[in-house]
Amino acid sequence: MTLANDGLTLITILAASVVTLLARASFIVLPSNTEMPFWLMRALKFVAAAVLPALILPDVLFRELAAGESINFYRLIAAIVASMVAWRTRSIFATLATGMVVLWLLKWLASLGVG
Repeated sequence: MTLANDGLTLITILAASVVTLLARASFIVLPSNTEMPFWLMRALKFVAAAVLPALILPDVLFRELAAGESINFYRLIAAIVASMVAWRTRSIFATLATGMVVLWLLKWLASLGVG
C-alpha cells in the first residue's frame, strides 16, 4: 500500500490540518475578551518544551549519515555537550558556540583519522 492510497494517513493529515486551522483561527475569530480555561493555560506552558526537542532531535540524530550508520554520533556528542553548557550557563550564545566548536572538532579529528 502506498502513502497516497493509505486512508488512515489521509485521515490523519486532514485531522491535523483541521486542528491546526482551528487553533490558529481562534486568535482571529474569538473576541479579545475571551478567557481560556485554566487547564488549557496550564497545558500551553509545556508546548515549547515539547516542540523544541521534536524539532532538534531528528536533525541531531539522523542528518549527514554515512553509509551503514543509523545515528550521527558526532552530532549527538556535540548536542549533549551543548546541553550541559546550556544547563550550567543559561546562555544561548555559549550553548551554540560550544555545540558548533565540539562538532567541528569531532569532524576535524575524524578527517585526520583520530576518531
